Amino acid sequence: MSKQSAERRLDDSEASAFLRAMRTSPRKLNLVAQTIRGKDAAKALAELTFSRRRIANDVKKVLQAAIANAENNHQLDVDKLYVKEATVGRAFVMKRFHTRGRGRSARVEKHFAHLTVIVRERAEETA
Repeated sequence: MSKQSAERRLDDSEASAFLRAMRTSPRKLNLVAQTIRGKDAAKALAELTFSRRRIANDVKKVLQAAIANAENNHQLDVDKLYVKEATVGRAFVMKRFHTRGRGRSARVEKHFAHLTVIVRERAEETA
């Protein structure tokens, strides 16, 4: 006897991908996530490709994974996809110490963040 599968939390026209414990602060990651929220998937990919931020490449990989999940697992049309949500959450913080002058030390915090990207298929426009 196996455990019953959980109900699908997303709508039938949605697909998601996530990356846990990304080595950047949530504050910096949210700046990149903000640039793609609500945009078409193709435009969001182009924006991330030419972004100068270091973490944009990892965000691009997550977005590509969400698009691939939509196409392969849920049979959605790639041309109609847009970024419904790009949420950023705090993960853990590694505490390290840096030696300073006169025998003192300073605390260094290395922040990690979670990223979740949800893409959705645009509804048919009846005109």
